[in-house]
Amino acid sequence: MNSKIGTTGEQRWVLGLTAIGSVVVALDVLVVAAALTTIRQDLGATVEQLEWTVNAYSLSFAMLLMTAAAIGDRWGRRRTYAAGLALFTVASIACALAPSVPLLIAARTVQGVGAAVVMPLSMSLLGAAFPPERRGWAIGIFSGLTGLAVLGGPMIGGAVTEGLAWQWIFWINVPIGAIAIPLVLARIPESRGAVRRLDPRGAALITLAVLGIVWGVVRGAVAGWSSPEVLGSFVAGALLLLGFLAWENRAPQPMLPLSYFRSRAFSAGNAAGFFLTAALFGAVFFLAQFMQATFSSGPLKAGLQLLPWTATLFLVAPIAGRLVDRIGERPLVVTGLTLQAVGMFWISQASKGPVQYSDLVPALIVAGCGVSLAMPATQSASIGSLPQEAVGMASGIYAMMRQLGGVVGVAVLAAVFAAAGGYESFETGFARALAVCGVLSLIGAVAGLGIAVRTSAVVRLEPAEELG
Repeated sequence: MNSKIGTTGEQRWVLGLTAIGSVVVALDVLVVAAALTTIRQDLGATVEQLEWTVNAYSLSFAMLLMTAAAIGDRWGRRRTYAAGLALFTVASIACALAPSVPLLIAARTVQGVGAAVVMPLSMSLLGAAFPPERRGWAIGIFSGLTGLAVLGGPMIGGAVTEGLAWQWIFWINVPIGAIAIPLVLARIPESRGAVRRLDPRGAALITLAVLGIVWGVVRGAVAGWSSPEVLGSFVAGALLLLGFLAWENRAPQPMLPLSYFRSRAFSAGNAAGFFLTAALFGAVFFLAQFMQATFSSGPLKAGLQLLPWTATLFLVAPIAGRLVDRIGERPLVVTGLTLQAVGMFWISQASKGPVQYSDLVPALIVAGCGVSLAMPATQSASIGSLPQEAVGMASGIYAMMRQLGGVVGVAVLAAVFAAAGGYESFETGFARALAVCGVLSLIGAVAGLGIAVRTSAVVRLEPAEELG
């Protein structure tokens, strides 16, 4: 059962220590973006290997989120959270010391496992520490700092890479972990949730299914789309995915309750979030490299050049959050993803000929406004469409779908880039990859049309539609 936290001082410790964990985990999602060019030059990495430095982290992060939350409820949230921070810190050391790309990818995979433990447990500890009347305030600060870390990743990664070396984007996690772990054990009271049965079979099936499909996409341009390796990966991934769905349909306590997807708003919100993140992560993967290749920008300058895109979140997202309660999620999701598509197509066209950085700024702002409108609305549609008792599980599913979207987006765009000639024909490959970003955004906008039109200004904590 949950422990009660009695003083404001203790609550501040919980907020600060859980926010620290969330920030370092979120930072490492995209902190490597501005360092990719340097890593490619230092370690002789191919585009296929570069995408795995991003996807290995996101894939293990996504696949273990639900399992880690259940383990924390069973074994103790504080203890599990501290263990996740320790694993993340040790894996960061391994990343910094990696002498080759394969070892870097392996270390990033382990780092993602630690992140999968830290993120859901930080939210659980925060919820246990604050009473309902103060929980919204705490989550607002927590989410704001986490969002700042995600968007600041390319800029911080660029500054560290240029000022020190790319290895230091991982070394900076080590003192943070060394300080935070003993403070977590000393300052955060232990709490537990309702014991849920683990679903290791479901976690293994979905992990292998996604890995098979992503492996086929990654290897397609290199091995050939009709090669036995690629076709076998797609077939194996599809069969494992069917096996996962069959198992989840009859598992006593599934990690992914399929009944939730009978809610049209839940399904549409998750689909829109998936494609939004696919386009977003894919664009970040290539835009930082484009700034360095086309404008001869250093890693720091490349990160700063993305600010017209990323900084819009701080201006537009708060407005979007208020608009959700007034006009509902559907208009914001559809409009936002359409604007993101316009920005991506605009950049794609502009990059085909001689281009100045100033030519890209309006397109970056349009795309940034789009993602800032759509992101809070997709989350609200996904989580607010289920009963209150299912909010925790719904939040975990949404986070998992969003991370999976990032994995698929990077894999698909990298395949398009490689098919167009890769780094030998960078401008052509980049233009085609960004056009695909636009297509993914439009698919997300179409998915957003499935969200029910809001008929009331009241925030929905009850199901908008029958689940079964």
